[in-house]
Amino acid sequence: MLRGWFAIPLWKRVLGALALGLIFALVWPEATPAVQFMGDLFVRAIRMLVVPIVLVTIAAGITALGDPKRIGGLGGRTVGLFAFTTAIAVSVGMAVASLVRPGAGAPLGNAAPHALGTPPTPYEQLIGIVPTNIVDALAKGDMLAIIFVAILLGIGTLVAGEAGRPFAALLQSASTVLLKIVGIVMEATPFGVFALIANAVAANGAAVFVNVGWLALAVVIGSAIQILIVHSLILKFLARVPVARFFRGIIDALVVAFSTASSSATLPVAMRVAERNLGIAAPVYSTTLPLGASIGKDGTAMYVGLLSMFALQAFGTPLTPTVYALVLLTGALAAFGTAPVPSASLFMLAAVLSAVGIAPEQTALVVGFVLPFDRLLDMTRTVPSASANLTVATTVARWEGELDETVLRSKPQT
Repeated sequence: MLRGWFAIPLWKRVLGALALGLIFALVWPEATPAVQFMGDLFVRAIRMLVVPIVLVTIAAGITALGDPKRIGGLGGRTVGLFAFTTAIAVSVGMAVASLVRPGAGAPLGNAAPHALGTPPTPYEQLIGIVPTNIVDALAKGDMLAIIFVAILLGIGTLVAGEAGRPFAALLQSASTVLLKIVGIVMEATPFGVFALIANAVAANGAAVFVNVGWLALAVVIGSAIQILIVHSLILKFLARVPVARFFRGIIDALVVAFSTASSSATLPVAMRVAERNLGIAAPVYSTTLPLGASIGKDGTAMYVGLLSMFALQAFGTPLTPTVYALVLLTGALAAFGTAPVPSASLFMLAAVLSAVGIAPEQTALVVGFVLPFDRLLDMTRTVPSASANLTVATTVARWEGELDETVLRSKPQT
């Protein structure tokens, strides 16, 4: 029986678990708390790996580059491509909202206000990249600070030359071990996904989208456009890879992104599929994917643009070219600074709406209206973020000449 279970591709087991979780929640919702522990354990196991993976693999990837001069080119291309996809995603969200008009007539007056507090300023986000205490940054999971430390660690190892080679070997070994641990944890994905979906549906109800049907529809349409059109065009013309084969190879990462609603929780799985199914060299994926977990937020950017338009439509704010430009600019910047955790985009919404004259009290109404069912919407919009990270990693690998065509065009591993 066990042999037959492991013979089934992981993505098929996960999709089956999704369906079973939905059925379980609809048929026996009062029993979902009994299985919640499986979802909690799965998410904790994934998040347990995020900090060591980011620290070790970025440092190991830099040491594997061999030449410090390559770091700037690799990082510049990665950040530039993420900035491009993020700006496009905000535009997609705004365009979909303009066509679907989910905010027209939305009963925001019936919503319970939910204040968000003061969002961090760009200066605070920028200066926070350099931690005052490395151990504290690791304990808090401060991704940008950890990335900064990892880059310094990798560069320092390279500059040390001969004396740094033993430490570089240790980093490479630790990176390999961590990815093996990811493989072990991934085998628990079907059970974790079953519990997560069952509890999400039982807590919110399958009819939750009826209350915000147009907004939910707009999120699904925006996510589909970003993945199937924007990412596919990048893959076809910039990365020059078979698009259908790419998406078959990353389905494990997309399913985990959907079930956990967290880009950081998806990172270990994304690194695994990047190596095994896409043929991306370790120095590239170990640098681009952790960076993407912090700044590659296509789903968040799309949602912030969409939800900003939703709010403006609901409040009857005139939509002038200046308003569109402000939403586009502040939405892209806010998405770059959003933490890779569930519902974080709602926190950054205040920064966008304040730029176009929406009062904090009105923003609190919007958040109060959306928050009760944001978990399910968040699951949907995390998928394009995961897709963007792997799309950018594949494209950068092509530009760097670090893409294994044999692996890329072979049957995906499970």
